[in-house]
Amino acid sequence: MNLVVNGDAESGPGGTAEPVGTVTGWRVVQGAPALVAYALGGGYPTAADPGPARRGSRFFSGGTSPRTALLQDVALPATGTTGHAAVDAGRVRYAVSAWLGGYASQEDGARLSVEFRDGRGTPVALSVLGPVTAAERQGRTGLLERAAGSLVPPGARTARVLLVLTRTGGGTSNDGYADGITLTLTAAPGVRT
Repeated sequence: MNLVVNGDAESGPGGTAEPVGTVTGWRVVQGAPALVAYALGGGYPTAADPGPARRGSRFFSGGTSPRTALLQDVALPATGTTGHAAVDAGRVRYAVSAWLGGYASQEDGARLSVEFRDGRGTPVALSVLGPVTAAERQGRTGLLERAAGSLVPPGARTARVLLVLTRTGGGTSNDGYADGITLTLTAAPGVRT
């Protein structure tokens, strides 16, 4: 089960290139994102460009802000095969993935980080995905998948998911793009409830 709420930009306001003030499931901490429809065209990624095979109708973009940041604090399950006891025993793995990209040969980009925190809010581990460079995209508009995973650190109780979309060049559009953001937990073999 994906622990990230609305990691696919499908819920809430949006559908155009116009920035929105709120994003379902996320806290906008800087800038103003746009939840752009793949059908919009006009240089934005379309269903024909590189991206998720099973994409929805929209993706995240940085809107018109030089730097846009969205934050989500996720509580890890307390019980079950991926609950606190299993985490503390070093028997839970996490996987984080996202489709990240940008526009043509521009270096505007998206970065996703997942910071695990203990019960006091102290960071205990960090995974960072992206940004995807224009060279990695071969100068094409689109999104490429990035993923990471490891054991959830003992003591972890929450995960802070931070999506940062950054404009590096000129112009008014922040063409950092993201879609398909997931964070999942799985029990390592031999875990009992």
